Amino acid sequence: MDSRTISVKKDILSANNKIAGTIRSRLNTHHCQMINIMSSPGAGKTSIIKRTINRFKDIYGIAVIEGDIASSIDTERISRLNIRAIQINTGGGCHLDANMIDMALSDLDLDHLDLVFVENVGNLVCTADFDLGAHKNVVILSVPEGDDKPYKYPVIFMEADIVLVNKIDVLPYFDFDLGTFPEIIKGLNPSASVRPVSAKSGEGLDNWFLWIEQILK
Repeated sequence: MDSRTISVKKDILSANNKIAGTIRSRLNTHHCQMINIMSSPGAGKTSIIKRTINRFKDIYGIAVIEGDIASSIDTERISRLNIRAIQINTGGGCHLDANMIDMALSDLDLDHLDLVFVENVGNLVCTADFDLGAHKNVVILSVPEGDDKPYKYPVIFMEADIVLVNKIDVLPYFDFDLGTFPEIIKGLNPSASVRPVSAKSGEGLDNWFLWIEQILK
């Protein structure tokens, strides 16, 4: 009997990418930028988003789409800043996809928004495979995770427009070589910039805020 191989992943990604392209076109029509923020759990996605909201909420219209396997903890934190936040619970899924984002955007008034943050599910693997229709991809790596993560999970760093090294306030206590780390990223992704920050102390965040301002021009 003849047999054939069905590339399920290819078919899924093809359908996802078609929706993602439609999302980008829709956002462009409304002159709204969307940023997909990815990291492992606990790297500081929510903390950096909160810092960014506080910096820009009086200047730009901002909303957040929160992706988690369960709970609405982060959405509640964002909502307390008087920012529209939409929760997506994947029910066990390790990433968001374009269809989820498309449905979430339908609940937002894009005419009054300049910037939408997507806080993806905490994961350094499958989040990189799915185009969400975002204009930019941000990867956050925290100092306690170690500087070897790009070797172990290269794809997500290859997809990044910018890599934030968070928690630099604890650098003295961990073996993270911040001096050589940009060269590691450059070897994988020459176009990605590396910006060290601390969501806790605020150190380095001005460089991150400058990047945000540049993409919103």
